[in-house]
Amino acid sequence: MKKILLLGSGELGKEFVISAKRLGCYVVACDSYAGAPAMQVADECSVFSMLDEAALRAAIAQHQPDLIVPEIEAIRTEVLLEVEKEGFVVIPSARAANLTMNRDRIRDVAVGLGVRTAKFSYAESASELLSQAKAIGFPVVIKPVMSSSGKGQSVAKTEADIQTSWDYACQGMRGDRQKVIVEEFIHFEFEITLLTIRQRNGTTVFCQPIGHVQERGDYQYSWQPQPMKPAYLKAAEQMAEKVTSDLGGAGLFGVEFFVTQDEVIFSELSPRPHDTGMVTLISQNLSEFDLHARAILGLPIPNIDTVEGASAVVLATKDGVSPTFTGVAEAMSEPGTDVRIFGKPTTRPYRRMAVALAKGPNALERARAAAKKISVVTH
Repeated sequence: MKKILLLGSGELGKEFVISAKRLGCYVVACDSYAGAPAMQVADECSVFSMLDEAALRAAIAQHQPDLIVPEIEAIRTEVLLEVEKEGFVVIPSARAANLTMNRDRIRDVAVGLGVRTAKFSYAESASELLSQAKAIGFPVVIKPVMSSSGKGQSVAKTEADIQTSWDYACQGMRGDRQKVIVEEFIHFEFEITLLTIRQRNGTTVFCQPIGHVQERGDYQYSWQPQPMKPAYLKAAEQMAEKVTSDLGGAGLFGVEFFVTQDEVIFSELSPRPHDTGMVTLISQNLSEFDLHARAILGLPIPNIDTVEGASAVVLATKDGVSPTFTGVAEAMSEPGTDVRIFGKPTTRPYRRMAVALAKGPNALERARAAAKKISVVTH
């Protein structure tokens, strides 16, 4: 039985714990607040800030895990680099966790490998942001170098938007780095997430591409498979393999691309299951969480069977505690639909609280219709 220390216990972590438990693992779920989703299904839980170096070291020393599995970006990753040298196994690797914690570092890796990215630069103040945006050319996309689920992301259409974008990015930042990435606005036809699985034997496996739509920088709905030209899919796979091979280790990566009329452009990478990949809970015989668990445990991955599927998020509308849900039975009444309620103990506007799933013909339309039937009731 492998002991896993899970760093971050949101909804993605919860599904991963379920997959890992099915394979006989013992899981200690960690997060900065009690009652986080993954804690509800784990063997043990621990509450501390993973940006607290001493607390993170203490948790690793106390639990002596076989595998350290980050689920969020906001981790004092320098500690992971050090404990890996001491013999602990970090998933997919301490270097991957360290580089992808910040958008600037992983973007620099991609550029160094010759992977096509949007034009970009960095800024550490509003005035620097303005000069960099003018050099790239408006409109520009502005993101904190470290955040989650699109927090702090905006589009500045003119110079007049820069201060507002800077302030919004600062509000959405995680960690302690007041730095943003500013990049050219790509006029893409669609975005994809290419789930890329690196196995311990060196084999790389790809899932069918996942299409998705974002609002406020956060995914709202996704579908699989996303049709695309075979040549473009091959280009995306080659770029994903190049970057994930450089990062090393074993596990599932969520690699995001913009697809334009003329090319495929690398956007971002997460060295863990991806929120848009929640569609795989219904579209694949092995979900992204099953695949992550198998890859990190060194278990075989047979053929991944895919059917048409879609996911649509259910959002809270206001601040509250102990939420309840209405309309769940109605959402699940149509054949081929399902619902996952995450179990978050508190709400805030636009917080993702559940996801509706559908498979079969018109899956996206049906998933979105199911999600609209569900309301989050706060107290």
